[in-house]
Amino acid sequence: MEFRYASRMEQTHRSFIREILKVTEQPGVISFAGGLPNPDCFDPAGIRDAAVAVLDEQGASALQYATTEGFLPLRSWIADRYRRRLGLEVSPTRF
Repeated sequence: MEFRYASRMEQTHRSFIREILKVTEQPGVISFAGGLPNPDCFDPAGIRDAAVAVLDEQGASALQYATTEGFLPLRSWIADRYRRRLGLEVSPTRF
């Protein structure tokens, strides 16, 4: 199958972000770019368990689009964590 694009697409510049990300795949490159945490710090089992818990408890509502402020049960959980761990009173509903 042959794809045909509008001629103006030939003038489209490459994505700067895409080009930077290509460099980060090279061995020996350590990126300090935002959004690229060290994968050795990932906890796949913990993330899987958290996702299963959210889907078990909140079902489809956790997958639905929400307000810009985010998913209220998660905001409440974060506010409670700040209170317990840091002694900070943070409102999950006030911005």
